[in-house]
Amino acid sequence: MVVLLMASSFYFTSGKSRVNVSKERITISEVKKGSFQEFIPVNGIVLPITTIYLDAAEGGRVEERYVEDGAFMKKGDPIMRLSNTDLELNLANQETAVFDVLTQMQNTRNNSQQNTIGKLNQMADVDNAYKEAERLYKLNKHLYEQKAIGLQEFKSSENLYQYQLRRRTLTDRVLKQDSVSVKQQLTQMNESYERMSNALALMRKKVGDLIVRAPVDGQLTSMDVEIGQLKNKGERLGQLDVLSGFKVRADIDEHYISRIFTGLRGDFTFNEKTYELRIKKVFTQVTNGRFQVDMEFAGEAPKGVRRGQTLQIRLALSDERQAVLLPRGGFYQQTGGNWIFKVSDDGKMAYKMDIQLGNQNPEYYEVLDGLKPGDKVVTSSYENYGEMGLDGLKQLTEALYSLMRSATFPYSSRQSFLQHCKTDK
Repeated sequence: MVVLLMASSFYFTSGKSRVNVSKERITISEVKKGSFQEFIPVNGIVLPITTIYLDAAEGGRVEERYVEDGAFMKKGDPIMRLSNTDLELNLANQETAVFDVLTQMQNTRNNSQQNTIGKLNQMADVDNAYKEAERLYKLNKHLYEQKAIGLQEFKSSENLYQYQLRRRTLTDRVLKQDSVSVKQQLTQMNESYERMSNALALMRKKVGDLIVRAPVDGQLTSMDVEIGQLKNKGERLGQLDVLSGFKVRADIDEHYISRIFTGLRGDFTFNEKTYELRIKKVFTQVTNGRFQVDMEFAGEAPKGVRRGQTLQIRLALSDERQAVLLPRGGFYQQTGGNWIFKVSDDGKMAYKMDIQLGNQNPEYYEVLDGLKPGDKVVTSSYENYGEMGLDGLKQLTEALYSLMRSATFPYSSRQSFLQHCKTDK
């Protein structure tokens, strides 16, 4: 009996344990060689290629609604009108200030012109007096040299000539300085008027923004305003969808964020026809374990696709290549892809086989080692028979336990063995 128990122990612990399983309860798949591409399935939502948000440039009370939500707009068409009495009052004050500055400029220009005319008349008188003094001085000088007149008369004409010369020089300098001063004053007033005119134009534009208009051609959506409702500056009034094309926004698990970049391609099937997409923009912000990408159609967009429609997209993470392919199955949960049950050639037995897997996609694993095309393996779950031989080992332990209880052993050895049988499975 001891020899029999030892033989049974060797059998159950030698790795040759087996279990009978109905063939209908397992899935047997064939390993094959074919084209492999690593991809992930993602869901994408069809959106307009461009969405322009309509925000209130200025706050105010909704006075009129010219169109309803969903209307098709042309650029410049009015959508609604707001009223803001404070803004309109500021516009009136600004217009008055600009008018005052313009009036002041006109008065300054008129005064400067009159002042200039007076200075020019004065300059003409001074110039005439200077020329007359010069003529008399030159004549008396000639007569004095001829001893025709006395020194006193000559000096009198000379002093008059010097006086008129200084007077003419001073008058000319004053006229030039006055001209420069008037020019600077007019320049400053012109600049002030220009600034105030720009401010007035800006104020008029702000008042004009109280009438909300369509910035581009498109469809008006998400408009939620009512007559009499107060809207704050910057508050969302609606949005305008440009219908010249569509894009697709997809959510992707953050696990793949390091492998996603612009230019990656994906495809989907619509009306039994395959269409290709290309990633145009990656939003790296992660929310609830996911991030978003915008994809554009690589070719023609499918006819009949609508805004808000959901598409099932296969996003490729690698190029296609030839590889040994193993269909996906529940076995991976128990084995981690380290081993698998391979079916014998006669199809009656399956034995454990160590394997090495590479990349994967939702349909296949890439086999790097351990299997070859044509091999048949069990790909269903191993949960029900992952610990084959455990029942036999339990029976062996119980038999040994019964034998030891009836055997004549030293008390310490027998007692320690019985305790071991109780605690160790």
